[in-house]
Amino acid sequence: MAFWWPPRFFRPRRTIRPTREGWWCLLVAVGLGFTAVNSGNNMLYLLESMLLGLIIISGILSEQSMRHLQLSALVPDEIYAERPAMLGATVVNARRRLPARSIVLEILDGGRVIYLPRLAAGAERVVAWERTFPARGRQRLAGLRVTTRFPFGLFVKAGPVQLQSEVVVYPAVGPVALDRLGASAGAAASALRRRGRGQDLHNLREYRDGDDPRLIHWRVSAKTGVTTVRELEAEAAGDVRLVLRGTGARDPVRLERGLSEAASLAGHFIRQGAAVSLGGPGLSVRRGRGREHERQLLTALALYAPPSPGPAPAPGDVREPEGPMREIAVDLD
Repeated sequence: MAFWWPPRFFRPRRTIRPTREGWWCLLVAVGLGFTAVNSGNNMLYLLESMLLGLIIISGILSEQSMRHLQLSALVPDEIYAERPAMLGATVVNARRRLPARSIVLEILDGGRVIYLPRLAAGAERVVAWERTFPARGRQRLAGLRVTTRFPFGLFVKAGPVQLQSEVVVYPAVGPVALDRLGASAGAAASALRRRGRGQDLHNLREYRDGDDPRLIHWRVSAKTGVTTVRELEAEAAGDVRLVLRGTGARDPVRLERGLSEAASLAGHFIRQGAAVSLGGPGLSVRRGRGREHERQLLTALALYAPPSPGPAPAPGDVREPEGPMREIAVDLD
């Protein structure tokens, strides 16, 4: 019958290596052991046993300090290329009684370290660091490793690399040139027939608790004897369709510049209240508004890849809602 080894025996939970002081301790232990055997001196045997006991206790206490530490990643909802992103992790000591001491979190991106001198039993700590992603697309986090030199600094005990999850990095965004907005600047002032934060008057009504005192219509209030406030009409930009021209396969630099411009335009019009759709070779996102739709557009741009050589694929056939829409072309070639 074949003997089966559990996988954990092939992947040790911890790695351990001596520090400079640890190497000296090991050399002294070896030399002292040879001397004790050759001389038969009981005092040397006693010193050797004390030294070996010190090494064993160091391993036990360091393992006790690292055991039952739980890590979970904290990743922002939006990460943009070429812009610092704040990443983080939650460290939880799941033990009920014993604290964790002298814990070091090694951030594998850039060689940074975060030191936690003590984490009480059942406590948790949030740590954070910055990372800048140079390119868009799916990126894997570098992860971090838990290490400790507790208690005597003779050995560095390290756990496996954790928190290497994937994130979607949006294209780099920047200011939008006024000549790219064109007629949409005038469309931005077109008022929708609904309440909002625009400039035009929508309605007059009686004052209610929580209303902005700056909106009180004092003249009407004086005439009627009832405190009256103004309701304003919302303003929104006209609907926009962004069209990617070309595939970007010939010039990667121009491709990234075009995707960055498209992402900047999408964010600008979404913030203006416009409904934005996106089309391009093999790419189509239907019209929509709001923050979630902006993330959908940015995700499509982040994951865009030039199609293989051959006839350029046409945008997917997506039926758009009826209504006027302005088209803005973004060149990728």
